[in-house]
Amino acid sequence: MTRPADFWNAAYDNDIAPWVIGEPQPAIIALERDGCIWGRVLDPGCGAGEHTILLTKLGYDVLGIDLSPSAIAFARANAAAQEVPAAEFEVADAIALGTAEAVPLFDTIVDSALFHVFGTEPEARAAYVRSLHALCKPGGLVNILALSDAGPGFGPQISDSIIRESFTEGWELEDIQPSQYRGRVTQPALEQRPDLGLQEGSIIDLVAWQARIRRV
Repeated sequence: MTRPADFWNAAYDNDIAPWVIGEPQPAIIALERDGCIWGRVLDPGCGAGEHTILLTKLGYDVLGIDLSPSAIAFARANAAAQEVPAAEFEVADAIALGTAEAVPLFDTIVDSALFHVFGTEPEARAAYVRSLHALCKPGGLVNILALSDAGPGFGPQISDSIIRESFTEGWELEDIQPSQYRGRVTQPALEQRPDLGLQEGSIIDLVAWQARIRRV
């Protein structure tokens, strides 16, 4: 179920966000290395800001957005601590940002662990995909890293078919393959999956999907 901003605020305010690992996702680092990021970049659901900070360091023009004011405060403090004052962050709803009147400003969209939040909500997922289409320039790329239901883990997990079914008209799915998403074991994860024998505070790699989708 899509959560309100207060839910996400609490994850940062109480230091229980499993996606805050103190570094960018290795899969996103590889994505940039492989040439799948260029031009003006949008980082929706930017969270702690690690990918916006990384790409800003590398010379990209990046905007990180998040529904949670606490996340944006965290990201800005993170950028200051890493001495990257040029990193740009805004509080914004990724579903509402791209409207029919929106000008497509972004060449690349890097979605790290946002799309799967809408996995069980077809209407919200469709609205998010419409927003991405409005924001992404024709010929631009949307890169998605999402938790997979193909293996044990915690958090919202989705099948590859959900990605395939969501990006049809107006999109070309160029690639989808198994990947990994690095997470931090926090108390909510222990409560969700006590059967996994996880240790609080540990860093683990979870099964994920990585998709490359072109806006046509």
